[in-house]
Amino acid sequence: MKKRKQWLMLVGITLAVCLVSGGMLYIRQKNYSKKWSLIYIPKTEDGTNDFWTSLISGTRMAAQECGASLEILAPEREQDVEVQNRLLKEAIEKSPDAILFSPSSFDASDELLQKAKEKGIKITFIDSYTENDIQDMTVATDNLEAGKQLGEYARTLLNEDSRIAIVSHVKGVSTAIEREQGFREGLGDYNKNVVDVVYCNSQFDKASQLTEELMEKYPDLEMIAGMNEYSSVGAARAVQKHDMEGKIQVVGVDSSQEAVQLMEKGVFKGIVVQKAFKMGYLGVTETVRMLQGKPYDENVNSGCQLVTPENMYSSEIEKLIFPFNILK
Repeated sequence: MKKRKQWLMLVGITLAVCLVSGGMLYIRQKNYSKKWSLIYIPKTEDGTNDFWTSLISGTRMAAQECGASLEILAPEREQDVEVQNRLLKEAIEKSPDAILFSPSSFDASDELLQKAKEKGIKITFIDSYTENDIQDMTVATDNLEAGKQLGEYARTLLNEDSRIAIVSHVKGVSTAIEREQGFREGLGDYNKNVVDVVYCNSQFDKASQLTEELMEKYPDLEMIAGMNEYSSVGAARAVQKHDMEGKIQVVGVDSSQEAVQLMEKGVFKGIVVQKAFKMGYLGVTETVRMLQGKPYDENVNSGCQLVTPENMYSSEIEKLIFPFNILK
């Protein structure tokens, strides 16, 4: 009798373990096969900006491969925080499994993001982040490192008396803060030669106008550094327009086909290129991994690369500056 009870107890324990294991396996398989609903809110969906075009293309390809549904909600202008927050509120009301978000403000969206978290919506930041650690995951360039790479390279083109101006994108946004900080660190003791910092609100024409004003204000200016595609290309256009490429060297962050052409013409001396397509692709694939309960990194560095007239024709760099090959 005693042995029979022990045997029944053993069978009961075995069945319980099997049921728990089977249940966990069922949940795991269900999570893996589920069609996850994602909403991505970039800073803009501007067809004239190669960075955002490539990044959004990366999110769409990844969603298709992962079998996830992806909706893009985007302001027309990058600095339109009010519209971005309205779209964020709309996204929260739809209750997706995750919201992927590229904040245009360092703090203006935190309250809404907190509401999303309270509803059980996962939050992935792509490209930039906010003041408070509300997100579950961040996928971005290491912007301090990108700025530092640019500053270290810029220093090799200058001397101790060279005057430098910075044309940045949106004041107060994390990418602008970190890239400028990194650029100054890369310049080392040449940082004292930065005479001005202006902000173009991520508009090509505004960046060109500000650059023309800088050239007039500082006739001995030797370098202009742009902190994103709008500011970099806008500055380069102004320098080319006034035939100043022999006197004023332009360096920047972000690539576009126009930037590549301007480098071929000798206007750009160096560009730190973000891997935008890869950033968008990883933003979706890593978010899906998180939703499936798989191991994931809370901070994913999508990488960047310095491109110069000397290396721009190498096979590795060609893969980078033609965005749909960035994953290779």
